[in-house]
Amino acid sequence: MQRKLIIGTRGSPLALYQANLVKTLLGHESRIKIFKTSGDKISGDLKDFGGKGLFTKELEAALINGDIDLAVHSMKDVPTISQEGLSIEAVLKREDPRDAFISYKVSKLTDLPHKAIVGTASIRRRAQLSAIRPDIQFSLLRGNVGTRINKLKNGDCDATFLAVAGLNRLGEQGLITETIESDIMLSAPAQGAIGIEIRKLDTQTKKIIASLNHYETEISIAAERSFLRALDGSCKTPIAALANYKDKILNFRGEVISKDGTLVFSREVKQKILGIDEAISLGYKLGIDVREEIGKKILWD
Repeated sequence: MQRKLIIGTRGSPLALYQANLVKTLLGHESRIKIFKTSGDKISGDLKDFGGKGLFTKELEAALINGDIDLAVHSMKDVPTISQEGLSIEAVLKREDPRDAFISYKVSKLTDLPHKAIVGTASIRRRAQLSAIRPDIQFSLLRGNVGTRINKLKNGDCDATFLAVAGLNRLGEQGLITETIESDIMLSAPAQGAIGIEIRKLDTQTKKIIASLNHYETEISIAAERSFLRALDGSCKTPIAALANYKDKILNFRGEVISKDGTLVFSREVKQKILGIDEAISLGYKLGIDVREEIGKKILWD
């Protein structure tokens, strides 16, 4: 008799969509268990409460305690150093990693008026926008898609940004005013990727989820996350990275931006990669290169 798997997830509409997607793809009897994470309970700026890991800690604790068999995460929320005894063992095929510009006042980013207010909690997006438009002002905007859109409609800000991937998954493509190309705003490391975390010693679950892994996505985000790890990245650091792996060639671009957008340190490379270890090594090397170039030019915290 098959063991019924318990899938752990956050309770937001996007998180539930992702968990149900995994449930459907598993082809194995399973049920979903919802958790409220630390990040869900915070209304303020995440960087003031520890940054990364706020959306994963409770799920990882449930895994360690045996309350669930697998946890489904948005990979951009997952710390680059794994919790002891746990491992990301499958990554689904990546959705569109780009950012979506959303506004009810203008039809494209470049049309924003002088000193327009952009609502976002992302310091990466703030830094990138400051580099493009130093006049833009920012307000803190957090919450799920519906919450942010309602605040935008109520006039709390002139525009906001959301991940295209999340909007696509929720069937909310119609909200997108403009999709921002990666050469304008490079995405967060692992943006658009869904990961499945399990206990390292749970070989049975590992076998069940193995077929869900998308190798090209796994390689790509491994390089991005390694770049982030080399830079000791957190929610306090404006870091962006995007890789694309195809026909054994990895195209990688990563950057660190000063919070005011005046300094940008980037690396771009196209290289043959034969496995995940090489991808991790390349991402880490590029991250260290950038870190050494930065020196004390950027005040990290």
